[in-house]
Amino acid sequence: MTRTRYEPDFKLRVVREALETRNASLVARRHNLAPNLVARWVRQYGADGEAAFSAKRRRSQVETPELRDIQRENEQLKKLLGEKDLEIAILRDLLKKTARP
Repeated sequence: MTRTRYEPDFKLRVVREALETRNASLVARRHNLAPNLVARWVRQYGADGEAAFSAKRRRSQVETPELRDIQRENEQLKKLLGEKDLEIAILRDLLKKTARP
């Protein structure tokens, strides 16, 4: 069984029709598609708009080793920044408690 690739314009047309009629099953039947497929396209459209069906979106989802390293480093830096913010807040509270009015 071969997998069919649909053009972004076709997907947008189907999604808009499904949103207008508010019946994804009916639209799927009209276009000989699976209802789950149309529902998935509608969800993708709701999340990302028209960019959900562009070819650029698919390419951007590919993770390279460099991207994973950068993301890991970013998470570590976020964690470190959060710890420093917490440390500053604790020291400020301590300073307020020990300061004489």
